[in-house]
Amino acid sequence: MEAPAARYVPGEPGAVPTSPTSSSSPSSPSSSVTPFEAVVQSPEQMLELGRRLAKLLRPGDLVMLNGELGAGKTTLTRGLGEGLGVRGAVTSPTFVIARVHPSLVEGPPLVHVDAYRLGGGLDEMEDLDLDVSLPDSVIVVEWGEGKVEELTDDRLHVVIHRAVGDTTDEVRHVTVTGLGERWASVELGVLSA
Repeated sequence: MEAPAARYVPGEPGAVPTSPTSSSSPSSPSSSVTPFEAVVQSPEQMLELGRRLAKLLRPGDLVMLNGELGAGKTTLTRGLGEGLGVRGAVTSPTFVIARVHPSLVEGPPLVHVDAYRLGGGLDEMEDLDLDVSLPDSVIVVEWGEGKVEELTDDRLHVVIHRAVGDTTDEVRHVTVTGLGERWASVELGVLSA
C-alpha cells in the first residue's frame, strides 16, 4: 500500500504531512516515490517551489508540467531557472516552442519547451532534438503529457490545479510525482523545507 503524499502549505510554520483527498498522480509500474503535494497561494510561492525543486534536478532530468491555462507552469519554470542559475529571462516559449537557457554557474542548461501547439506525439517533437539535449540538460516540457514520455522512463511529473472560470483565486494545488529509477530514492518531501 502506498504511503500518503506529503502536503505542504508554504508560509505556514509547522505544516504537517496529511493524506491527499484525491490522487491526480499518473500511475506507472515504475513509479515508486511518494508524491509531494503543496498548496501554493501566490506567484511568489510558486517561484519558491521552483527554486527548491531545482535543487533536486541534474543533467538528464525530464520535467513534465501539466495544468490549466494560467495555472503557473511558466512561473514554476522561472523558479527552476533561478534555482539552476541559468541565463536569460524564463518566459513562455509558446510561439517559439523551445528555448535553451545556458547555465551561468557551470550547471546544466535548461531547455524549456511548450508543447501546447504541437498535436502529435514524439514524432512531432523530434525536430526539437530533445533526445539529443536530454543527457546534458534539464528539460522542462509544458503540456507534455502524451507527447514526450517516450524520451525516458525517468521523469518528474508536475500537475498544477487552479480554480477555473471567472476568478481571481491565486491558490494552486501542486502534485509532484517522480517516475522511474532516477526518482526511486529521491525524497520529494524536502520540497517543503
